[in-house]
Amino acid sequence: MKNIAVLVSGGGTNLQALINAGASDATQKAGKIQNGRINLVISSKADAYALTRAKENNIKTAVVEWRAYKPDRKAFSAEILRILQENQTDLVVYAGFMIILDELVVKAFPNKMLNVHPALIPAFSGTGFYGLKVHEAVIKSGVKLTGATVHFVNEVCDGGAIILQKAVEVKDDDTPETLQKRVMEEAEQVILPEAVALFCEDRIKVVGNKTIIT
Repeated sequence: MKNIAVLVSGGGTNLQALINAGASDATQKAGKIQNGRINLVISSKADAYALTRAKENNIKTAVVEWRAYKPDRKAFSAEILRILQENQTDLVVYAGFMIILDELVVKAFPNKMLNVHPALIPAFSGTGFYGLKVHEAVIKSGVKLTGATVHFVNEVCDGGAIILQKAVEVKDDDTPETLQKRVMEEAEQVILPEAVALFCEDRIKVVGNKTIIT
């Protein structure tokens, strides 16, 4: 059984998707995530609703407020790393976590950190592409398809090996808000639990910057 730590900054809808998929003690028997459980949720904000979701499911929480460390990213990252290691974490999942951690965390968890990005990487990804900014850029570009990507985290922003992707239609009357909601519901909340399940079953092999799923 792998210990999963989820990093959050806001509402925690993707955290809830993981819980619903069986990544908590209360939901495990009915869910698709059979070989892992969330034993820790770390938030960069003390008032993040994701913390409430965690507590309602008897999941341990910790708060490391970014504003208390800003702009010292290394010290902030070191504290998160300390907590992760203290809780014997096997997999780290970014689920709406809005801070890019120092590479010391990535080096401590090589190919053991997942992120879900609200676009089809390499499009609309990298520095500056986060939250509604991604969906604003998608609509402005005129593309007909967007989606979500789950990838491993490395030292390059959105640069790690891709695990799963799912496409979502861009509609003519979309706003950034409506597109964000649809991408989250139709893609992010589908492929993030799938990727976590694959990791926990040891079915993902990384070769170079590609993944092979067995």
